[in-house]
Amino acid sequence: MRKALISRKTAETEITVEIDLDGTGTYDNQTGVGFFDHMLDQLSRHSLIDMTVRAKGDTHIDDHHTVEDTGIALGQALVKAVGDKKGIYRYGHFALAMDDTQVQCALDLSARPFLVWNLDFPTDKIGTFDTELVREFFQALSTNGGITLHVDKLHGINSHHIAEAAFKSVARALRMALEIDPRMANSLPSTKGAL
Repeated sequence: MRKALISRKTAETEITVEIDLDGTGTYDNQTGVGFFDHMLDQLSRHSLIDMTVRAKGDTHIDDHHTVEDTGIALGQALVKAVGDKKGIYRYGHFALAMDDTQVQCALDLSARPFLVWNLDFPTDKIGTFDTELVREFFQALSTNGGITLHVDKLHGINSHHIAEAAFKSVARALRMALEIDPRMANSLPSTKGAL
């Protein structure tokens, strides 16, 4: 049962994340930040991770704390749900095309967090959403999920498409990395004996 429930409460946010790694991509995400909810829905649907997120944050200031802290909680939930990592493929990669945009992701569930981010936006906003928060989310997810995460924009001119392609490419790479390898179902994908 690769499931987890994480609750995180600070002076700035109150967040609950519930996930099932062996789901069907069912989602119910309510953070108070509309565009971010849409991106979390994409992350769930395309990774096949069932995801329920509830967040209350100081959005009267801006969306930063809500987005970042959701990334922290989701990363912690991934670590808890994946457990000892026996049997997983560990590595994932995906190049995703969305209209004018192509974003590729390569990741390693290594317990060694590192973010390589080669993705820029032509605008500062998508509606009222600050585009710089896309990186903040993935930085928090990578750090707290122990993920070596590389995200690269090959091309793209529409900020909405760029953000959505990033979330979807990471989702598909996560799906690949979290799948159980039937040839190594009881082994760690490492020669070190630990991940």
